[in-house]
Amino acid sequence: MPQPDVAELASVEAGLDALDAPTRQTRPGLRRALAAVVPPIFALVLLIVVWQALWAAAFWPEYQLPAPSAVWQVIWDSVRTGEAGEVLWNSVHRAVLGFLAGVLLGTPLGLVVAKIRYVRAAIGPLLSGLQSLPSVAWVPAAVLWFGVTPSTIYFVVLMGSVPSIANGLVAGIDQIPPILPRVGTVLGAGRLASARHILLPAALPGYLAGLKQGWAFSWRSLMAAEIIAISPQLGKGLGAFLEQGRAFADMSTVIAAIFLILVVGVGIELLVFRPLERSVLRARGLNGAL
Repeated sequence: MPQPDVAELASVEAGLDALDAPTRQTRPGLRRALAAVVPPIFALVLLIVVWQALWAAAFWPEYQLPAPSAVWQVIWDSVRTGEAGEVLWNSVHRAVLGFLAGVLLGTPLGLVVAKIRYVRAAIGPLLSGLQSLPSVAWVPAAVLWFGVTPSTIYFVVLMGSVPSIANGLVAGIDQIPPILPRVGTVLGAGRLASARHILLPAALPGYLAGLKQGWAFSWRSLMAAEIIAISPQLGKGLGAFLEQGRAFADMSTVIAAIFLILVVGVGIELLVFRPLERSVLRARGLNGAL
């Protein structure tokens, strides 16, 4: 039986490597930018057109459905006077600090729950229950415990973010092939080295999903806390801005506040989590996922 020569084996090996290697479809920079920007802009324009048509038809009174121009005037006035910058800074920096604290607490908690069976049996269901508990339920208790202070805001944000981050990491670790931790043990990796160099990198997709959900819960928790807990000591955030519109029956201010809250949420998604997801998926050969 004739034996394949070295050139044939090299050709077959190169073909198999090409099948395993991720393929990257590139598009011109202008087309890629247009594909990312045009659809959201089109959707926004369509929404404004429908909104304007409903306002012109006068199905609802002005105090229930103001014109788009009235809402834009409120936004522009708040930007011109500096109020928009103040409320955005107060809310965003609280959310970021609370979320980072949640990452510092939720990451080791997720590792412990994922790797220690008795801890998972004890507090695993509790974490899942806390994740499904509406964060607004913590606001009255936090006010009674801490008063209307920044501690109340950060406590509510932590209770919203930590369970999601921990559960995301647990889910990611559960999907790691068992051979990887065993190889690390054979190579002499201790618990900390295994967590840093094996568990966290291998669980990164699930962990990133947990971080993304943790941020969403942090942002929602913050808005709930700011709407309910209002005091001069806390300053004026987006939640207080929204509540101010409700208190004065000013629907234009209410919609303007909702718009600013939405802008922050979309901005964090596009500027932080979307690039991270792309990087992680590309590293795993999943270029077409995003």
